[in-house]
Amino acid sequence: MAIALCPGMAQAGECPSPQSEIATDRPDVTNSSLVVPTGSVQSENGFNTSGQSAGKGFDGSNSRLRFGVAPCLEVLVDIPSYVGRLTGAVDTGFTNVTPAAKWQVSGLPEPANLSLVFGVGLPTGTQAITGAGLQPYVQVPWSYELGGGWGISGMITSFFRPSDLASRQTSEATFVIERKVTERLALFVEYVGDTPSRGANTSLLNVGGGYLLNRTGQVDFHLAFGLNRNSPDYIIGVGYSYRWDNVLGTAARPVLRH
Repeated sequence: MAIALCPGMAQAGECPSPQSEIATDRPDVTNSSLVVPTGSVQSENGFNTSGQSAGKGFDGSNSRLRFGVAPCLEVLVDIPSYVGRLTGAVDTGFTNVTPAAKWQVSGLPEPANLSLVFGVGLPTGTQAITGAGLQPYVQVPWSYELGGGWGISGMITSFFRPSDLASRQTSEATFVIERKVTERLALFVEYVGDTPSRGANTSLLNVGGGYLLNRTGQVDFHLAFGLNRNSPDYIIGVGYSYRWDNVLGTAARPVLRH
């Protein structure tokens, strides 16, 4: 669950090419509005520790694999992560395998980027962690470059749990203010709000950043604080992402937007 950092915003106006800097779906909850370049494979990984009234826990490796299968189109899959207990009565087990497809919309004004994501969580994880049955979702991440290294981004997501009679749908909204501090370092502040069809809302304030090791590698960190009693007290995470280019065949030329 992660983000688009400012390094990716340099590609506003076209779909990424192998010459583009890496743009990741982490460490914030807001995913990148950009797909990975055609022919590229990107691996994003992280580890979190968190605390709440029930106890303290951890989860990892939070791995997402992204494949650039065509210009402006990628397929991705979330690999099961292990959720463990440090103290208290935190449930333990594995998350679901969750495949998805992501299409970056073309034809938008140059400062803007927008993508559409369709995915489904497969019932492969521990029910105490994931719930039961298939869990489809629809997602719209966007970003807008303000200039001077500043940008805003956000995401609207609808999660569906047909097998959960108590709460079959949850809406999530995020909003991010980003700042590219140097050529390699970008920082962000993010708001995340979840609203289930039944039950209590949760909200988080998330801060962090990403540091480019090179054009295709990034390390990241984040620290989130719960804004109401239903949210985790804190979440601390670190991660690493890397992209391999021209793995799936010859990369296509960038698709320009008109």
